[in-house]
Amino acid sequence: MTEQLIKQAANDAESPQEPSSCYHIESGFETVDSNSWMTDYNDLYYNDDGDFWEPPITPKGLAKLAHANAYHGSLLIARSNYVAGRFNGGGNLSFSECQRFSRDYFQFGHGALLKVRDRLGRVIGLAPLPAMYMRKRRNGNFCLLERDDKQRGYNAKDVIWLPQYDPEQQVYGIPDYIGGLQSSLLNKDATLFRRRYYKNGAHMGFIFYSTDPKLSDDDEKMLKEKIASSKGVGNFRSMFINIPNGDEKGIQLIPVGDIATKDEFERIKNITAQDILVSHRFPTGKGGIVPTNAQGFGDPEKVGREYARDEVIPVCRIMMDAINRDPEIAPRKALHVAFDLEIPSST
Repeated sequence: MTEQLIKQAANDAESPQEPSSCYHIESGFETVDSNSWMTDYNDLYYNDDGDFWEPPITPKGLAKLAHANAYHGSLLIARSNYVAGRFNGGGNLSFSECQRFSRDYFQFGHGALLKVRDRLGRVIGLAPLPAMYMRKRRNGNFCLLERDDKQRGYNAKDVIWLPQYDPEQQVYGIPDYIGGLQSSLLNKDATLFRRRYYKNGAHMGFIFYSTDPKLSDDDEKMLKEKIASSKGVGNFRSMFINIPNGDEKGIQLIPVGDIATKDEFERIKNITAQDILVSHRFPTGKGGIVPTNAQGFGDPEKVGREYARDEVIPVCRIMMDAINRDPEIAPRKALHVAFDLEIPSST
């Protein structure tokens, strides 16, 4: 937060006065362009220096957005856990490797698996590659960005590339939650503003109103000092006042600092939370939202079955199809991956 002095203009009709202060809160680094939906592109840009296509949305920005609020990152983990939880093995992939692959698929819109080969060039297993640093070349090959502007190249036949569909380009995948990014950022901004509001101690918390004639000048001076010292770190402290034979309502506290912001803050947080859940197509009852009505969110078992049928199992099928239909994996049944595609019974 910075302070600026505002001086009266020379042509003001009022008499000259001392400069007054105003405060404004400096916004932190924005991971994305807040003036767009991050999808304003017609053609992908080819980086001739690096020899790869630049992703339409910065992967670093998508990674930072996972920590923007309490919902978005948690939903990414939950969605990947639901898919990985149905993994039954195959491809010499461990459960944690399947979880990493599904997390990349949901968070960045695409996932990549490297074919691990033996000395004879035969595929003996699969290993996930970090999607955040994977780039695709014009000839179809891939490269992995490393430190100090270095790259590690991979041939197209050595990588199983699984992107989410984007009708505007077919090089990279686009996450399906893009429509909720602005709500995710607004949720973060509301929380940061609220924290700064309490932390800076510059707002008026209450009016200390006194009409008791028995309050001495020394006591009044002491109360002013105590109130002034309660700002900033260590605020919200209690204070004891004793006025013998004083009036019942001689001293009153009238709260004013929270009236204009409380309802707006809660409304923004609730609306943006709903937007984030909708962008992920995630059931409200499974997202940790507390119901605000007596009806609640329905039977959680039934909701879980519907979600598994409509969202989790289709992604499992997509992953199985992409891996098991690969020309080098298809003839080798031992490398086929398998997911549990059964819907839990109602009993």
